[in-house]
Amino acid sequence: MVGSHRSRHLKGFGRHVMSLFSYTRHMDDGEEGMLMAEDHGPDLIHPQDFRGQCGINRSNLAYYDCEEREQPVPHESLDYLPSHSGVYKKWLQEKTCGKEWDRWLLMGLIGTAVGMLGFLTHQIVDSLFKLKWDLVENYLKDSNFHLVWVCVLGPGLAMVLVSSSLVLFFCPSGSPSGLPEIIGYLNGTSIQHLFNIKTFLGTFVSCVLAVASGLFCGLEGPMVHLGAILGCGLSQLQSDTLGIHLPFFTRFRNSADKRSFITAGAGAGIASVFRAPIGGLLFTLEEVSSFWDIRLAWQTFFCCLTATFTTDLLSSSLYGFVFRGHFGFFEAEKRILFWVKNLLDVHVLAFIPAILLGMLGGLLGALFVSLNIKINKLRMQFFNSIPKSSLSKTSKLLETLLILVCTTTVTVYLPYFFPCTPVMNAGNYQLRNSSEIIYQFKREISEYGCSLNTSWIGPDGVRYSNQTFNQAAALLVENGKRGITYLFKRGTHEEFGYTSLCTALAFYFILSCWTAGSAVASGVVIPMLYTGALYGRIIGLILVSIFGVQNNKYGAWIDPGLFAAIGAASFFSGVSRLTISLTVIMVEITNDVQSLLLIMLAVMTAKMVGDIFNTSLYSSLLRLKCIPYLDVEPFVHHRKERLNLELFSARDVMEPHMRVLHLKENIASLAWLLASTSHGGFPVVGRTKSDQAQVFQGTIKRLELYMLLENEHIFEPETNNESFSFSHPLPYEKITVEKLPKPSRLAMLLNRYTTDPRYQQLFINLEPYINKSAMSVQAHFSLQRTYIIFRTLGLRHLTVVDLQNRVVGVITRKDLMPLPLEERLRLQLSAHSPDGGSSLWI
Repeated sequence: MVGSHRSRHLKGFGRHVMSLFSYTRHMDDGEEGMLMAEDHGPDLIHPQDFRGQCGINRSNLAYYDCEEREQPVPHESLDYLPSHSGVYKKWLQEKTCGKEWDRWLLMGLIGTAVGMLGFLTHQIVDSLFKLKWDLVENYLKDSNFHLVWVCVLGPGLAMVLVSSSLVLFFCPSGSPSGLPEIIGYLNGTSIQHLFNIKTFLGTFVSCVLAVASGLFCGLEGPMVHLGAILGCGLSQLQSDTLGIHLPFFTRFRNSADKRSFITAGAGAGIASVFRAPIGGLLFTLEEVSSFWDIRLAWQTFFCCLTATFTTDLLSSSLYGFVFRGHFGFFEAEKRILFWVKNLLDVHVLAFIPAILLGMLGGLLGALFVSLNIKINKLRMQFFNSIPKSSLSKTSKLLETLLILVCTTTVTVYLPYFFPCTPVMNAGNYQLRNSSEIIYQFKREISEYGCSLNTSWIGPDGVRYSNQTFNQAAALLVENGKRGITYLFKRGTHEEFGYTSLCTALAFYFILSCWTAGSAVASGVVIPMLYTGALYGRIIGLILVSIFGVQNNKYGAWIDPGLFAAIGAASFFSGVSRLTISLTVIMVEITNDVQSLLLIMLAVMTAKMVGDIFNTSLYSSLLRLKCIPYLDVEPFVHHRKERLNLELFSARDVMEPHMRVLHLKENIASLAWLLASTSHGGFPVVGRTKSDQAQVFQGTIKRLELYMLLENEHIFEPETNNESFSFSHPLPYEKITVEKLPKPSRLAMLLNRYTTDPRYQQLFINLEPYINKSAMSVQAHFSLQRTYIIFRTLGLRHLTVVDLQNRVVGVITRKDLMPLPLEERLRLQLSAHSPDGGSSLWI
């Protein structure tokens, strides 16, 4: 290709170049600072590869429209390591090797910012919820449930209207929680608008209003997203949207460091919302991050620590934005989310119901995932059948309002059908807990038409009361957080009956499954914990009915509160398939170390049972949204049997028809190549000796070629040999950018290079800029090990060579995705084995 003059092909490419850049130009993605659509082609998953398998979301260009669009979509594969070129090594030599204090400083700043955000989020939600229910206090006393319904629904509709409007019209990438998108990004796929300042503001306001409105949802998923945005924004300190480009911490403006800060920010989000720093660290390790090392673990640990500390410090003296004193005094009841005061000694027989709860959690968790994915598919199909985008968004908005109407109706009217029951004495397990229950139930429960109570102090010094409460109101009147606290309490064996628990379980399961995925920024962690706590309490109540209330220490483990906590962990695991991080989070949010083994057993059982039926909710959402994701291990099936990839080679999945560049490249031909293709990178070949064949030398990325073509002073006329007299290449900082500074200008340059005959005589030396440490494998290399290398190193391209080191193909992320991989291997099996390759199964 070098030196070939494509005069007859170069004309007419100007219009193609302009149209290419009009598509790839990034639209208002300031915080991410990347050209999201510049890397189509082999790096990405084309819609036809997922036809019939993916969801459709017109409101977010980051999702694949699998049925209608045939053009590539704006997902970009990100490099984990910088290009090891000559200019990069020169930059390293000139760079002063300082200490890592600035990295630790940024981690602390990110943790502090996320902690403040977590505190602010909780305060706003609590204040709005209290304000909403205070409006109906008098109507509750008079048992006027119709006016209660109107007064509760009115503010709720206003909140949901704003919340959903922000997601649909202000920040489309804020729907619904952002967690699958963060997982996909950290796996190497860039998604449009994910870290934009608009996304941050819209997600924050949307999730706060959604939870405060009374929808059955939580803050946890959006907080992970918000923490990741803060990690990205504070580490990069630049925003095209705001026009800010601060000259600080510039050495962190690369993909690898940015991912590290985003990982730490996501972990800090979990740590802040749960007050669980170790859980936040382990959550990022187990679920969020795809690339992990011990240094990142320490830094994420520090970030989670500062986030939790900041949230606890601010919460120690402020409640509802009112200063209550005792600043810096960390009360266990405030900082531990679902504090279990009375720990119980556990008998070995308790492991039997723990296993039962694990099996039930796996079954119900798989059911929840299946129903939610089906609901989201139906939702996408219906909304995308509406031709007008504005009408489609309006329909999504109306759906969220309908969900709130149903939720509010259940919350307000369902307690009407339940009688008032007395608050049971806590007995010997919680001597002062009875009065605490009365205080907590005062506003939410006793006002539901129950008679006023009187209290007295008994001979034993304990305050007793004839307080009555409505069980259904206690379980449904808030969005689950307070209900979980009630269900986890020990020594309240008969506080809730079968009818109220089963009714709450049925309605909460259905409504939370419907809410998850709607057009509001919301999470599912609180609904998962609450649903599991409900059926766990039912199992505990069954044991109490069989064996009675046990007051001796050997039978005290038969407590519905204990099994509510185990049930919460089992359902959480059944939906998310988390194990290690979930166990630690459950201990941190309950302080129940005594139940650790029971929780571990239930969690493991739930995961194993759930995996029999389907994948986790987050994995299912990744596939539904068609976000390219490479799992740790490839799972490829043919005829319902798993294939052994060790029996296949790299040549079976590589793309053999690829374009290559040479060390000495013609300007016009290079511009023509960039204008006529959309590949994200190219192999570079050259001769070690003049009489030898062209062999693989390295790779160069499309964005680097763009930056080189912007500097005409490095162009040189054609010479008769391969050498160049040019000895001053462009500096590393000038060619290593994550977004084209002026795409329109470069489009005009490409147009000029492809049409002006002068550039057919000019050449460029690519040798100083190619990645000479680019990975390559031979064509016969094991496909299983090829996948591991590609995924572990976070590669963008993997060049395939023959025994003479000549380029024969390229493997990209698209080639290793499950569906394209299965299709190519199926063709290989059909071609080489008439019986379908029965010897290739695992």
